[in-house]
Amino acid sequence: MNRTALVTGGSHGLGAAMAIALAEAGYRVAVNYFAGAGRAERLCAELDARKLVAQPFHADVRDEAAVARMAREVEASLGPIDVAVLNATGPQPMLSIEEQTWQSYLDQLEFFVKSPLLILRAVLPGMRERGFGRIIQIGSEVVELGSPRFANYVAAKGAQLGQMRSWARELGPTGVTVNLVAPGWIPTERHANDPEADKLAYAQAVPVGHMGVPADVGRAVVFLASDEAGFITGQKISVNGGNTLE
Repeated sequence: MNRTALVTGGSHGLGAAMAIALAEAGYRVAVNYFAGAGRAERLCAELDARKLVAQPFHADVRDEAAVARMAREVEASLGPIDVAVLNATGPQPMLSIEEQTWQSYLDQLEFFVKSPLLILRAVLPGMRERGFGRIIQIGSEVVELGSPRFANYVAAKGAQLGQMRSWARELGPTGVTVNLVAPGWIPTERHANDPEADKLAYAQAVPVGHMGVPADVGRAVVFLASDEAGFITGQKISVNGGNTLE
C-alpha cells in the first residue's frame, strides 16, 4: 500500500476506529484533531508501536485557511492525500423546536456541509491529476429516522447526503468516488453517560439484536477506500444492523 488517508475528527470515537482500520489496511494515516491533541498523539504513538504509519495534524476543519495548511502539511509528511474521510463533528445538542434557532442549524451545517466542501477543494486537484481518489462522508441513520428534538442535526445530515450525491455525479468521470457511511447508534466515549436502558431499548429494536461497535464502521470505510470499491459511488452504506432499510 502506497496511499495516504486523512481522517478528520480522527483522535477518538468512530474517527479513531476508522484511523486504526485504515492504518491496519496499510494506509499512511493523517489523524486530524482540533481540541484533542493528547488523544491524537496517543493514538498515533500506539499505531507507531505496531509499526503502522500515523501522524496527528491540527486544524479547525471549518476554517478554510486551516484546512489548506493542514493539507499541505499532510502531503509534505505523508504524501498525496488519496482518501479523505470526512468525520469531524462538534456538540450535538437535543433541542425542542422552541429551543432551536437558526444558529443551532448553522452550527451543524458548518461541520457537515461547509467542512466537507473545504476538505474536498483542498484534496481534489491532486486526486484529479492522479485519476484516483476516495471521498468518504460519515453520515447518520437519523436522516431516515427523523429523530425528534434533533432537527438541527438531522437537517444538516440530510444536506450532507445530498451534497455527497451531487459530488458523485460530477466526479464520476475523474476516478474519484464519493460515498457516505451512515452509522446507527454505536456507543463511543461520547455516549459514556447515556442511560443503559436507552441503549438496551435501541439494541432490542435492531434486527440483528445488538448494537454495533466502532470497528464495524472502520471496516466499511476501508472497503470504500479500496480499489475494489471503484465502481461504487454516490451511495449511502448504512452500518446499523438493519435498523433502517432502503
